[in-house]
Amino acid sequence: MAAAAQSAAAGSPDISTAVDARPRKGGRRLPLAWLGALPFLAYVGIFLILPTGIVVVGAFVGPKGGVTLENVKTIFQGFVFDSFVKSIELSAASSIIGAVFGALLAYAIVSGHPDSTLRRIVTSACGVLAQFGGVTLAFAFIATIGGEGLITVFFADHGIDIGSNVWLFELPGLTLVYSYFQIPLMVLVFLPALDGIKPQWREATDTLGGTGWHYWRHVAAPILWPSFLGAALLLFANAFSAYATVAALVSQGGIIVPLQIANALTSETGAVDAGLGKALALGMVVIVALVMTGYALLQRKSAKWQR
Repeated sequence: MAAAAQSAAAGSPDISTAVDARPRKGGRRLPLAWLGALPFLAYVGIFLILPTGIVVVGAFVGPKGGVTLENVKTIFQGFVFDSFVKSIELSAASSIIGAVFGALLAYAIVSGHPDSTLRRIVTSACGVLAQFGGVTLAFAFIATIGGEGLITVFFADHGIDIGSNVWLFELPGLTLVYSYFQIPLMVLVFLPALDGIKPQWREATDTLGGTGWHYWRHVAAPILWPSFLGAALLLFANAFSAYATVAALVSQGGIIVPLQIANALTSETGAVDAGLGKALALGMVVIVALVMTGYALLQRKSAKWQR
C-alpha cells in the first residue's frame, strides 16, 4: 500500500506547482478592505489635499498671473512678520498655560475612581468646553470682564479699575480667552496617557524603598514627558489656527496671521490680494506641519509605554 501510494504520488503532478503555474489574470488585485477607506480618502482629498494644493500654487501666482516670489517675500516684511511673531507668542503662551493646568486637572481626575460619576461629568464638560469658541466665547468674556462687564463693574463700584477694556483685546487678554478652551482640550488629550500608568510601577518603587519623589522623577515623569510635550504641541497648533474668537474680539487690524489673511481677502477699500492671503496661509501650513511632525514623533516615542 505504501509503495503504491508513493508510486501514485510520484506519477501525479505537484498540486502546489500546478496552482502556482496557473496564469494570473489582471496582476495583483487590490484588497477589498480598501473599499471601506474610499470615503475617508475622498474626504481627505477634497477638504485637505485639494485646498492645500490651491494655497501652495496660489502663493506663487502674481496679481496679473505668472510665477512670482513677491507674495512669499512679503511674509518677512514689517507688520506681516510681526503678526507671525505674535501668533507664535499667543499660541505658545496659551499652550503652556493649557498644558500645565490641563495636566493637573487630568491627574486629579485619574486619582479618583475610574467609573465615578464625577469623572464622566468632568470629561463630558471638557468635551463641550474644548469646542466652545467663536463669537459666543468672545461675548461671554466681554460680558464678564469687558469694559462694562459684570466683574469690571463690580470692582469699579469698589474703587478698583482692572483696565480690562484695554488688555482684553490685546495678547494678554487673548491668551486668557484661548486658555478657556485649551485647558479642557489638554484634559481630553492627556487623560489616556495618565490612564496608561500602571499601579504596579508605583508598588515596585515602594518595594525597592523609593519615595514619591523617586517615583515621579525616575518612573512616571520620563514616561509621561513625551505625551505631555506632544499634547502641548497639539494645543499650539490648535491655538495657531484659531480665528473666530479673535476675529470677534479684535474688529480692526491684524494682530495675528488669521486676521491678516482675512484682511487680505476681504478688504473694504478694494485692496484685495489673494496671492498674499495664500502666501500667509502657506506660512501657517508650514509651521503647523512642523509642529504636528514633532507631535507624531513624540506620540510614537510614548506609545511603546502604553502597550
